[in-house]
This record gives sequence, C-alpha cells and structure tokens, in this order.
Amino acid sequence: MENTKQNRLRAILLDPLTLAILASVALLIIGELISPGFARGRQIVSLLTVAAILGIVAAGQNLVILGGREGIDLSVGAMISLGAVLAGNAMNGMNSGIGIAMLMALGVPFLVGIVNGIGVTIVRIPPLVMTLGMTAVLQGALVVYSQGVPSGRAAPALASFVNQPLAFGIPGILFVWVALALFMWFLLRRTAFGHAVYAMGANERAATLVGIPVRRVRVLLYGLSGLFAGLTGLCVIGYTGSSFISVGDQYVLPSVIAVVIGGTSLAGGIGGYWGTMAGAVALTLLQSVLITLNMDFWARQMVFGVTLLLMMLLYGRQKQLRV
Repeated sequence: MENTKQNRLRAILLDPLTLAILASVALLIIGELISPGFARGRQIVSLLTVAAILGIVAAGQNLVILGGREGIDLSVGAMISLGAVLAGNAMNGMNSGIGIAMLMALGVPFLVGIVNGIGVTIVRIPPLVMTLGMTAVLQGALVVYSQGVPSGRAAPALASFVNQPLAFGIPGILFVWVALALFMWFLLRRTAFGHAVYAMGANERAATLVGIPVRRVRVLLYGLSGLFAGLTGLCVIGYTGSSFISVGDQYVLPSVIAVVIGGTSLAGGIGGYWGTMAGAVALTLLQSVLITLNMDFWARQMVFGVTLLLMMLLYGRQKQLRV
C-alpha cells in the first residue's frame, strides 16, 4: 500500500503539467527576488497576456505534433507575420476595418496551412522541409507585398481588447485563450476528430486500417495550425499596435518548446493542450527572468535550446506520459 502511494505521488510530481506549474512558481519567486514587484498582480496579468500570444500559436503546433509522422510546423512564424501585416493593412488604425482584418488574418493563413498539409500528405514532402520552404515563400511574398517597410496599424478597439482590462481586471485576450483551451480540450477528448489525431500519432498504419481518413485529418491539422498562427498575428498587432514582416519569427522555436515542456511527445500520439498552456506560461516567465537579468537575445535563444534538449531528455524516458 505504501509503495502504491509513493508511486502515485512520484507519477504526479513527474507529470509534465505539474512540472510546468512548479517551474512557473519557482520562476515567479526567482523573478521577485531579482526584481521586487515581478510577482505583483498587475505584472502577472501582463505576463499572462504575453503567454497567451505564445499559447495560441502553440495550440496549432500542438495539433500538428500530436498527429505524428514527425509533424511540425516551422512556418508559423511567417504565418504570424502574414496575419499581422494583412490585418494591419486592412484596419489601418480604424475600428471599421476589424471585420475584414479578422477575415484576412484567419482565412489566408488557414489556406496556407492547407497547402502545407497537402504538401506533407499528398506530395509526401517531409514536414520540416515543407514548412521551411513555405516560410521562405511567405517571407518573399511579404517583402513584395509590403515593399520591406512596416505597414498598417491596429484599430483602437483591437488594441484595447488585447491590452486593457475587459472584465475583472483581465484583458480580453486572456478570455480568448481560455475559450481556445476549452475548444482544444473538447476537440481532442470529445470528438471523433480528436480520437483520430491520437490514433494517427500512435500508429498511422493501424489508424488507416480501422478506417480513419488519415490524409484528410492531417491536412486539416496543418490548416488549423495556420488558422491559429493567423489569430496570433491578429493578437500581435493588437499588442504592439503595428506590424512588420518578421514580427512572427520569434515565436517559432518557443512554440515547439512550449509543446514539449507541456509533455506532448514529438513522436506524436501523446500529450494535450493543458500541458502546452502551462509550458507557454513557464517559458514566458523564463524569458522575463532572463530579460530582467539583461541577457542578450542570442543568449536567451541558447537557453531556450538547452531547455528544449533537457525536456526531450527528461520526457523521452517516460513511456506512458499522458496529459
């Protein structure tokens, strides 16, 4: 009986969700010790706002990785930039343009994601190559479209929604993030589509034999990744007020790390979005602590890379990881 309790406690403590939460608490304490006021309520809300932007793009990355077959979407950065630039030009500082901005920011990246999915699924291009190639295509297209200069501005209503309290002192973007989390939970745990994603990630051949439309599901996964990247682009321009052609580049590696910290296996079939949310929060706190320490961008990237390797080393030893 005693051994059973110890094993259960050990499993809880080694659960990625638990580890990510504990890491977040530890980073908050470290941040407060380094810079008094780091853990104040208003500062935490600001950190969660930044974490929400990362968490939204990580949702798409999470889906693609869960689907297996070495799935990864390295074009999310370019699609965030695409969504931000298109939305910025559509709004150009006017609330009347928000509707068309949302349509452009969500619709175009979704279609780009579908192209990614077709390339990976039908043409059989490896996901790494396909999405890297798409990144180059989008970056070139953005240079042509914007002529290489920042363009477009956020509408005041969007900037207020992202940055200002909407209710209970909480910005609107955090309500969007919670709604997205509930959507992801329902999609993955309560729908046939979600069960298909896990089955494909665990064993694509077996999933095909039981009648799961693997190709169609995988194409849609990449489409959703593009959609969430576009939504992130919309949030980014709301957060910063303006857009430029490389604004999304900084989210590519963190979106993968947030997924891995949250316990989703890069091999697919294991994981979930709650862990990814916790991973996004932990990663945002880590970045904030590093910035507080005046660490340069290149040094922060090194820390992120080491973090990714350590997480893969740690979680790779666990064979029955579930979130």
